[in-house]
Amino acid sequence: MADPDRIGHRRADEVRAALEQAIFSGEFADGDRLDEVKLAERFDVSRTPLREAFQALAEAGLLELIPRRGAFVRHPSFMELVEMFEVMAELEAMCGRLAARRISDEALEDMKQAENACEAALNRGDTDDYYWENERFHSLLYEASGNSFLAAEARKLHKRLQTFRRLQLRVRGRMNQSMSEHRAILKALEEGDPVRAEAELRTHVSVQGERFNDLMANYGRSEIRRAG
Repeated sequence: MADPDRIGHRRADEVRAALEQAIFSGEFADGDRLDEVKLAERFDVSRTPLREAFQALAEAGLLELIPRRGAFVRHPSFMELVEMFEVMAELEAMCGRLAARRISDEALEDMKQAENACEAALNRGDTDDYYWENERFHSLLYEASGNSFLAAEARKLHKRLQTFRRLQLRVRGRMNQSMSEHRAILKALEEGDPVRAEAELRTHVSVQGERFNDLMANYGRSEIRRAG
C-alpha cells in the first residue's frame, strides 16, 4: 500500500516545480501575491502540499512568506546570486579538502553509486533525475568532510541555491560537463589528494564567465517577458 506521507511530499514537489517554472516564465512578477485558493484548484491539491511547496520556494529565496498576509514572489538580484555561488564554491571546496583526508571506503562507494545514477540520468537526458542524484552526490560529500557544522551550513546554502543549480543543468552541454567534473572529484577523493579535491569542487560549483552568462540568460527570460 502506498505511503500517504510520501505521496503528499511527491505532490508538494510537483507543485513546487510547476510554481518555479511559472515564476521563471514570467507568469508571476516580482512582488506578486500567490492566491492559495486558486492555486489549490489549479493543481488539484489540498492546502497542505501547496504550503509545503511554498515553504520550499521560500527556502530557495523565490517566495517571501509574510504572516497573515500570504506568499509573495521574490526574484533574487543577479549580484545576490553571484555572491551566494561564491560562498557555495568555497564551502564545497572546504568539504572536498577535508573529505579527501577523511572519507571512508563505504562513503566513497556511496558517492560512486550516486555518480552512476547521475550518469544513467544523463544517458536518458533526464535533467530532473540528474539534479536529484547530483544533490545526493553533494550531500554525501558534505557528510564525508567529517565536520558536522560545515556540512549543515553547506546543506543550508545548497537548499537556498537549489533552483538555480537545477536551472544551470538546462544550459546546453552542462550535464555532460558536470558529469566530467564529478569524475575528477571522485578521482581526487580516491587518491586522497586534498589540494586537487578542493580545486575540483571550487571549479564545479563556481558559476562565472560564460557559464554565468548562460545561467542568467535562462533566468532573465522572465525579466525580458515582463519588460516586453
